[in-house]
Amino acid sequence: MKKKGHISVNTGNIFPIIKKSLYSNQEVFLRELVSNAVDATQKLNTLASIGEFKGETGDTTIRVKIDKDKKTITISDRGIGMTGEEIDKYINQIAFSGATEFMEQYRDKTDGNIIGAFGLGFYSAFMVADSVEIESLSLKEGATPVRWTCDGSTEFEIGAGSRTERGSDVILHVGEDAADYLETWKLREILRKYCRFLPVPIQLDEEVINSTVPLWTKKPAELTDEEYQKFYEELYPLAEKPLFHIHLNVDYPFNLTGILYFPKLKADFEPSRNKIQLYSRQVFITDSVEDIVPDYLRLLHGVLDSPDIPLNVSRSFLQTDSNVRKINSHISKKVADKLAEIYREDAEGFRGKWEHLELFVKYGMISDEKFGERSAGFCQYTSTSGEQRDWDSYQKHVEVNQRDKDGNLVVLYTSDPELQHSYVQAAIRRGYDVLKMGNVIDSHFLNHQESKLEKVRFKRVDSEPIEQLIPKEQNTPSVLSEVQESEIKTLFTQTVGDEKRKVTTAALSADDLPVMITRNEFMRRMNDMAATGGHPFGMGQMPETYDVVLNTAHPHLLHIARCKNPEKKQSLVRHSYDLALLAQGMLRGEELSRFMERSLSLVDG
Repeated sequence: MKKKGHISVNTGNIFPIIKKSLYSNQEVFLRELVSNAVDATQKLNTLASIGEFKGETGDTTIRVKIDKDKKTITISDRGIGMTGEEIDKYINQIAFSGATEFMEQYRDKTDGNIIGAFGLGFYSAFMVADSVEIESLSLKEGATPVRWTCDGSTEFEIGAGSRTERGSDVILHVGEDAADYLETWKLREILRKYCRFLPVPIQLDEEVINSTVPLWTKKPAELTDEEYQKFYEELYPLAEKPLFHIHLNVDYPFNLTGILYFPKLKADFEPSRNKIQLYSRQVFITDSVEDIVPDYLRLLHGVLDSPDIPLNVSRSFLQTDSNVRKINSHISKKVADKLAEIYREDAEGFRGKWEHLELFVKYGMISDEKFGERSAGFCQYTSTSGEQRDWDSYQKHVEVNQRDKDGNLVVLYTSDPELQHSYVQAAIRRGYDVLKMGNVIDSHFLNHQESKLEKVRFKRVDSEPIEQLIPKEQNTPSVLSEVQESEIKTLFTQTVGDEKRKVTTAALSADDLPVMITRNEFMRRMNDMAATGGHPFGMGQMPETYDVVLNTAHPHLLHIARCKNPEKKQSLVRHSYDLALLAQGMLRGEELSRFMERSLSLVDG
């Protein structure tokens, strides 16, 4: 049989479209052709398993060969092969899927594991080849070898071939602009990326590239922790040992398998978000999984495999596909359930891992209402003492002592225990508990929690004087007369007050500092969120303002008021204010140098 003709397409010459538009990444040509070879091999195995193929399947290794002299790449399989009529049907009629027809014919007899489809996938070969040949011999009794050639136009030629055993060779005559694909290292790199877990052995230069039965295709009950760890090391050779893993195995209402790992992650570490690999029937698709995995869980590592996601995946498809949305929700639920199970079975062990889990959990609670509901029971709150409690336990711990006069539970926190040490200690002296909230998203998290928890207010320890953070029905007497208080306030206002620094007075405790810098909780939290790109009103940074609070119950202010030397009085005011700045870590540069000079002069006399 010899035949010439035109490839059946509806859009004129489709090859420029294939080269420029069908795939965004040229190297996937090898993925597509190897996937087709795997497809043909699995069809053979299916026919053999149901008794429709009586012969020996033999060695079904797929071989990829390079001939630099001839400038060819050959992908050879020992699958079912094709007759001339089948080539005419599946190759010349672009996008007519042989795999789809096979699945329909053997719907009740296959396990559904047919990877690809002859059609557009095959034509990705023309992204790198000036011309392509197929040499094929069908397993059908009486079949003769057939050869198909095409030079990249819509014209083809089909005639007698030379293949002597069942299967197909796809031979690419590589163009000058793709000559780098004639390097063995280059093809090995591509095969390891896209085909390292395909279910049929793939050989390049006498080396088998892939593992045909990857871990996620096995049942969790068959696997040990050591095997999960070894697989993680294979995926991420330089990564630290993960905290734990989740093995996914879903067959309804969609198909999904995979293994997700929780890596160690500190709060000040900017994580990579392209660590989850997406596969479709063991064929690598992408590591950009933003529409399949919730954003907060893209911090995880591992693999996902779903036949419900096509090989030629596009973002617009992912955003609208119902299966993808279901997968997204299911993964979120499985992760939350796993964390809850670990906390329930080993609370102390869970707390020991919390510093690495905190970013996942808090980000998830903010981003996903259902995840937040599931996580409320195991999210940990860490005190400056180092104790960790879940919310119910923490609420009971502070319930009696930290209710204000309006009945609100006031939760005190510090974003930096060292920098805000004096404020933390003032709270602890009064029997209050102070949480550590120094995570990069804690401003968002606190807002979220206040919206969810009834009559709960979070306040940073330096946002107000301690007596005003948790208002009680009590009065502390001032050591200053009204005249002295007015004079001191005026003196401080003239020295340090401006539109950004408002001077106020309050009779606090003699144990507190005489002068304190406080920052309004609302304004500071809004600026913190703006700094992390999440201002709730879409605004940028607001002007930095703070209050200079004069503690009129402190004897130091009385000492200033009684000072008769105007210059020394002025120096004491400035020095007291600088001490307050120093307590907040706000004394820098020239002001810090002057403070040191002034301190020496005061010490000297």
